[in-house]
Amino acid sequence: MSPARMPSSPTLARSYGIRDGSRSGANAATPACVVSLRPRGQHDALRRAAARHGARVLALSPLRIQLRGDAATRTSLRAALEAPIVVFTSPNAVRAARALQHLRARRGQTWLAVGEGTAAALRRAGIAQPVAPARMDSAGLLGLPQLQAVDGIRIGLVTAPGGRNRIAPALRARGARLQRAEVYARIAVPLRRDAVDRLRALRTPPWLALSSGEALELLLTALPADALRHLRRARVVAASPRLAALARRHGFGTVITAASAQPRDLLAAAAHAGSR
Repeated sequence: MSPARMPSSPTLARSYGIRDGSRSGANAATPACVVSLRPRGQHDALRRAAARHGARVLALSPLRIQLRGDAATRTSLRAALEAPIVVFTSPNAVRAARALQHLRARRGQTWLAVGEGTAAALRRAGIAQPVAPARMDSAGLLGLPQLQAVDGIRIGLVTAPGGRNRIAPALRARGARLQRAEVYARIAVPLRRDAVDRLRALRTPPWLALSSGEALELLLTALPADALRHLRRARVVAASPRLAALARRHGFGTVITAASAQPRDLLAAAAHAGSR
């Protein structure tokens, strides 16, 4: 299914419990639950988006973000930021890099972001014109014109270890000389018992906001069997076709694809799906 780009005012979705944020009172649906797998402490944007649709968020974080500040990381970041093309793979990469040094674009330098959330983080950090693809994932990034003829060109890649690791191999295959700076790490953490209990207590299937395959696979491994049965009833709104396919491979039945990983797009896609 191709990503669904939603109208600015989605229709009231009573059956799915997610509504147009402009409707209230007697017309409001019973609040739906949106399960968030985002790293610990990073659920606020999804909560705000959910609230606009009359929904609530169940934070079920299987990982946390740990910034790196050792000398080797600082050295690799300086080198990456001196490259003619600099690529940031997530808002967390921007935050981590910004914590280590001031970010400043040099004349003639190109700064690329994997999606609009990362581009917005770069703008907040003082980078005036970062470029992000319309398709906000690795494939979209790799399709940008700036990354086509890169044979022999140095590219700084500001990222974390692990993940899909599609970007670096693709750029090397095109002949780019990569300077990788791994400025943060995703660390697996135990699930909060109270969050798992709330998942068990849900009476209706929740929405699962899926923007990380790593987070999903960690969650599926960590959940007790009875709680996992509750999770598998969830309807999945995925941030990309790749993540939608992953959810289907893991046995989720209702899976839709949003326009991006932005919270507003995830919730708008869920609201639109419920209105059909």
